[in-house]
Amino acid sequence: MYKVLIIEDDVMMNNMLSMYLTEEGYEVQQAFNGTTGLHTASHFSPHIILLDLILPDIDGISICSEVRLTSNVPIMILSMKSEVSERVQALKAGADDYLCKPFSMHELTARVEALIRRSIQTIDKLVNSSRMEVAVDEDTNAIRLDHERRLLIVREEPVETTFSEYEIMRLFLSAPNKVFSREELISTLRGFDSFVTDRSIDVHIVNLRKKIEKNPREPKLIKTVWGFGYKYSPNA
Repeated sequence: MYKVLIIEDDVMMNNMLSMYLTEEGYEVQQAFNGTTGLHTASHFSPHIILLDLILPDIDGISICSEVRLTSNVPIMILSMKSEVSERVQALKAGADDYLCKPFSMHELTARVEALIRRSIQTIDKLVNSSRMEVAVDEDTNAIRLDHERRLLIVREEPVETTFSEYEIMRLFLSAPNKVFSREELISTLRGFDSFVTDRSIDVHIVNLRKKIEKNPREPKLIKTVWGFGYKYSPNA
């Protein structure tokens, strides 16, 4: 049974989400403030976190950043805020999806299922059956993925990633030097109509460059193909 943690201070909304997801077969834990949410996340080990941005004690962005220090569990933001700046800020803090209130429960469930599925299963068409995928960077050190721990290994150091960053890197490593369009990257992350946009892909790429490039301002591994998308060039 997959586990869902709901961090939402609106009692009616929290209870409604809990009841609906429980009926859908999920094990649900509820938190009505950020402090309780962080504590619950540490011992409940959810498969996904549904997180409101506006909470009485700690704002959702701070919670997202805090969770990302120790976990790459998928995080879906649920918020009344629909401004692009708010969405971008949430993505930069490590969120994987952003759903504006009000929303349909059917859409919520579809997104939850997709995020969980992509966080625990191997995408067969993109990866081989080996435990590690390896590509050699400019220093002949390895950049690889540890599938069991869902970690990015950069120059022999483990690096935490968000769910979306991990999946993008898995796609890049599966086909070095192949140019992927933004549409292909969006399809890989979601697989159905969702919030993900060209802009959110760009944010994920910026964050990945910070984690794997020696100089993110002059990237040599993840290159922009202007007007189309991105490619990973391990032998640059």
